[in-house]
Amino acid sequence: MSPSPLINIDVDDLQRAVSFYTAAMGLKVGRKLGPSVVELLGHGSPIYLLQKAAGSAAGPATREARRYERHWTPVHLDFAVPNLDEGVRRAVAAGATLEVPAIAHAWGRIAELADPFGHGFCLIEFSSRGYDAIATS
Repeated sequence: MSPSPLINIDVDDLQRAVSFYTAAMGLKVGRKLGPSVVELLGHGSPIYLLQKAAGSAAGPATREARRYERHWTPVHLDFAVPNLDEGVRRAVAAGATLEVPAIAHAWGRIAELADPFGHGFCLIEFSSRGYDAIATS
């Protein structure tokens, strides 16, 4: 059996994160898994919001601390949406920051944003061919 990805997002304010992701992405609360974890459903994989205090250790093998101002990470989420302009409007109205407005590519359009917790994410509206428009094999 292949491993299935689980998406976990650290946040410093669980209720604010639930409000943002339900309003911005149309996700629904699935389950509360104790006082500091909420499961969100509505896309291909569940998303778990994990309340972790700013300044707490990011992990036992690093000296880095969690921070929730805008930061860079090599891993981010992309959300495929049927209408990019509406998706951007909805995300910004919920508290996202638009960092790069929509750009057109052969496979569709993309906009780059950040959530209220400093995590970058993209909204993508695929063209009718999607990534097939650029696939080489």
